Amino acid sequence: MNNELTRRNFLKAAAVSTAGVAAAGILGNGVFSARAEESAAAAFEGKKKFAGIGSPRMVTDDIAYLGVSDRRIQLFENVYPIPRGVAYNSYLLLDDKTALIDTVDRSVTGQFFENLVAALDGRTLDYLIVNHMEPDHSSAISEVLVRWPEAKVVCTAAAAVILNQFFACDISDRSILVGEGDTLNTGRHTLTFVLAPMVHWPEVMMTYDDVSGALFSADAFGSFGALNGNLFADEVDFENEWLPDARRYYCNIVGKYGSQVQDVLAKAGTVDIRMLCPTHGPVWRDNLGWIIDKYVHWSSYTPEDDAVMVVYGSIYGGTESAANAVAGLISRAGVQNVAVYDVSKAHVSELIAEAFRVSHIVLASITYNMGIFTPMKNFLLDLEAHNLQNRRFAILENGSWSPVAGDLMVEIIDRLTGCGCVGEKVTILSSPDDGDAEALTALAEAVAQSVLNAGDAEAPEEAAAPAARWVCKVCGYVYEGDELPEDFKCPVCGVDASMFEKQEG
Repeated sequence: MNNELTRRNFLKAAAVSTAGVAAAGILGNGVFSARAEESAAAAFEGKKKFAGIGSPRMVTDDIAYLGVSDRRIQLFENVYPIPRGVAYNSYLLLDDKTALIDTVDRSVTGQFFENLVAALDGRTLDYLIVNHMEPDHSSAISEVLVRWPEAKVVCTAAAAVILNQFFACDISDRSILVGEGDTLNTGRHTLTFVLAPMVHWPEVMMTYDDVSGALFSADAFGSFGALNGNLFADEVDFENEWLPDARRYYCNIVGKYGSQVQDVLAKAGTVDIRMLCPTHGPVWRDNLGWIIDKYVHWSSYTPEDDAVMVVYGSIYGGTESAANAVAGLISRAGVQNVAVYDVSKAHVSELIAEAFRVSHIVLASITYNMGIFTPMKNFLLDLEAHNLQNRRFAILENGSWSPVAGDLMVEIIDRLTGCGCVGEKVTILSSPDDGDAEALTALAEAVAQSVLNAGDAEAPEEAAAPAARWVCKVCGYVYEGDELPEDFKCPVCGVDASMFEKQEG
């Protein structure tokens, strides 16, 4: 007999194998039960997996950290550069009943399952708590459900819908759908669920543990950056080494949803939080007020610092020269916190984070194709998309024959809540000269005085608070205004005005 594995024999064998798999129900909706039965069959297990001496690490005496750091990733969400990588955090509660809180991105599932198996140490998994369905936290869900077919899925109704969209699976017979304030007892611990819609997806919830005081906060209080052995924020120099990435993470990922974050912060103020366990970055067990205060500033669009960022868009150096001159003049006038950025070189996520940090922004742009220089225009539209509010701007434009960038930038600024301009717009023609010195100096002095006298009449007027807020009952989107238009549709989930509930301001 010829035992040679020819291409035809291989294809025939593969076809038979595929048919057998389909018959067993492995494909399609039978994926969970079929794979669970398959996993019970005898198989070559190979070398015993090694979860590492320090992994999983214990957050408390009965809460294990199962997260994995990824230092290979270049772009988070395929948008934001993360040269320091990122950590995907997951936690396991080891009580009378075991509860896994969130999973990880598909890029690190191998190490994650080693950690999970090691932490369970032969025990079964009773619950999988899904705080957030974004794939960097949910990619391992389907395999968890296959490996532990008895595990119940604890999530919001909205999360169950999205879970089915990702995995095409029916979890109705193994799900526990929870709402605001619902609880789950695991033995010694009672877990309370806090809804956090649009922080930053509509299905998001947080899980509070009454024993440890830990709030498993989904994406809130997270940060870019891989963990380097230190799990807790108090083990690192967070303010100097981590804060810029934490700010850039919040402002770009969650920044648009300030009112929703404020709502969650108000809820959080009603419970005794002693630990913050986010899905990215270090765990907080000390000085919680410091990071919560950052979130109060960012979500209320209140500047962290009385500071200035100068952002310029230049091709041949004339606008760059003028921007540098203004920055120097602002510094000489007594402002110590000044940062200068080339809008063509700095990634827009860095610019957005700085805009959330500072109180004043100087925009210097050439006129390009009778408009704003493209990278500068994109930056301003990104500020608008992220809902930046309560900032003061100064305008510098350049043009060789018909400068118009300044007025066009002001049009965008006028659409930003609580924002306005200080000083007179400065126009230079091609490159600055001695004739521009007086105007540039006046602009710099106006900015400096506004910074140094923050809080006086120069500060932007706060917009009057609306008499009512209209909250979408499906996704939590908030429309602010005395009346909700009859033809209004939720920009997030698409439902009509009948699905909005009025809350008095």
